[in-house]
Amino acid sequence: MIKDPARGWAWTRALLGLCAEEVHLCGESAAIDLVTELMYTTGEEVEVRNYKRLTPISVLDHALESLDNLRPGDCIVCFSKNDIYSVSRQIEIRGLESAVIYGSLPPGTKLAQAKKFNDPDDPCKILVATDAIGMGLNLSIRRIIFYSLIKPTINEKGEKEIEPITTSQALQIAGRAGRFSSKYKEGEVTTMNREDLNLLKEILNRPVDPIKAAGLHPTAEQIEMFAYHLPDTTLSNLIDIFVDFSQVDGQYFVCNMDDFKFSAELIQHIPLSLRVRYVFCTAPINKKQPFVCSSLLQFARQYSRNEPLTFSWLRRYIKWPLLPPKNIKDLMDLEAVHDVLDLYLWLSYRFIDMFPDASLIRDLQKELDGIIQDGVHNITKLIKISESHKLLNLESLSAENRSRLSGTLKSQARRVRGTKTVGSKAAETPVPNGGEKSLASRLVQQGLLTADMLKQLEKEWLTQRTDGKERTEPGTYSKGTRRKKKEPDSD
Repeated sequence: MIKDPARGWAWTRALLGLCAEEVHLCGESAAIDLVTELMYTTGEEVEVRNYKRLTPISVLDHALESLDNLRPGDCIVCFSKNDIYSVSRQIEIRGLESAVIYGSLPPGTKLAQAKKFNDPDDPCKILVATDAIGMGLNLSIRRIIFYSLIKPTINEKGEKEIEPITTSQALQIAGRAGRFSSKYKEGEVTTMNREDLNLLKEILNRPVDPIKAAGLHPTAEQIEMFAYHLPDTTLSNLIDIFVDFSQVDGQYFVCNMDDFKFSAELIQHIPLSLRVRYVFCTAPINKKQPFVCSSLLQFARQYSRNEPLTFSWLRRYIKWPLLPPKNIKDLMDLEAVHDVLDLYLWLSYRFIDMFPDASLIRDLQKELDGIIQDGVHNITKLIKISESHKLLNLESLSAENRSRLSGTLKSQARRVRGTKTVGSKAAETPVPNGGEKSLASRLVQQGLLTADMLKQLEKEWLTQRTDGKERTEPGTYSKGTRRKKKEPDSD
């Protein structure tokens, strides 16, 4: 975790900054040398205790090849939600029940699904999961089956890459099979596809490379110092300048700042002190979820007005009470609301006066967790409904929009690498305004806009033009500055 390109800095800060007599770290041997070196620089004493696996585990010589060959205690590991949905549906068609666990589910829902799978009296004997099972869950798994060995990752430059899983990841996931506390005293590991089996064996047999460096992130004090000398510079630009000028020794690296800069640009127009703005920008949010992003914006706006974000205000904001999900989109929307409540709680630790109702929000989150649990319990029904609705929606779209939506769905399903690739595809998409790049299509593809938000923006734009508030020429867009009327030859 400490070498994570985006969030490694948070682990470094915890390791170096926790006020405790003892700090206990759990991890693989690859971290020992680095942690020992970091603790040496602070004068700490490091004690290393090694633990060995108590039950045997073996890699099978044959792949599963077909879901018809599933047995009780099997766990199929996927690396995308689309694969989770597809596999769950295929298992149901075979008359079997499966539990589902993936990263964006609330903790309570994950635990409920784990309990269902572990219960010997429950007819559910198959688990379909992502690598979220690797930490924090006790599962009675006999055999781990890798549906794929390819996982989308974010590199140091913030670009998406599709690469085979690392040895660390493979060991962490495979190690879930045949745990000492489960009813299976020996674990088995294999792949779904025959051609992946040799690659899995190769990955598992590679030595784990030692971690060379820990992530760092500029502190609020450092950014304030830069702002003192560059008073008119935005926070996003201050970060760029800091990173350009910064030098670190071999034990550290500067984390990718794209998520921080995204949040900084999102709330740039809101009047906040630099310190407060910095804290908002370090909040861990998924920038692909439009509702979570708009909530960060709304929270910052309320804060700037010195209006506490109370329990009653938040209930109105998320439109509580919420209905059980009727399809997969509804389920994903509920997961996003749960993330918004997480964001509130994260901010409440830092701004207790402005986010005063943390205990009430936790209770609300438990209720929401229950609603999501019911949805996940019936996930195959939601998948069926979603499939039929998707076809209806596609048929109702124009040929142009259908093509654009199809491209977006394919890019999400395949996790196509790199935002540059997405941008170039968007540029090739024909648009009505004379062949310009469509900003809207790029934002939709990147998950920053939904179709409903796009319609609302279009309505507001048309209203503003009708009222004469915006004087932008047809075929262009405003960049947030007021400009005089263009001359005919200004293009």
